[in-house]
This record gives sequence, structure tokens and C-alpha cells, in this order.
Amino acid sequence: MSGSNHRDGLADEPPESENITPYDRSHLATYLSLLYAAGEGQSDEEISRNILEIDPTREPERACRMLRSHLGRARWLAQSGHKFLLET
Repeated sequence: MSGSNHRDGLADEPPESENITPYDRSHLATYLSLLYAAGEGQSDEEISRNILEIDPTREPERACRMLRSHLGRARWLAQSGHKFLLET
């Protein structure tokens, strides 16, 4: 995890792990919201502003990094990480 925290302890980047982390568990709703918004075709700017609560016009690089890293983690969870939820 790096960077400062946002609402609900949202970090600039989620931790990298081959397993579900406590951070992942505490941000499942955010991950689901990201997946839904991306699937609905919302723009990166809308997603950053509405879900990550960061202004992409003020902090474009940070918004991009946060969106890319959290959406990537959400996709990993949806595709293969979900099995770890069932183990605990």
C-alpha cells in the first residue's frame, strides 16, 4: 500500500498478494462498484470522481494510478481471487 488514504481507508494502491488481504476484504464493495461502473462503460473520470472520490482534473496521475491498480485488483478478485473468500 502506498500513498495517502481516502475515504474508508482507501489507499493509492492496494497491496499486491496472491491471496485475499485484509485490505481486499475491507474494500469488497469498492471493488464491486468499480467492476460495475467499468462494465457499464462509465468514463475513467466518472469512476475516479464518484467511486474513488478523487478529482481527476486536479490529480490526473494519481487518479489514473488509483483506478488502474484498484480495478486491476478487483478483476483479479473476480477472476481468480474469489476462491480465497470461500476458504475462510
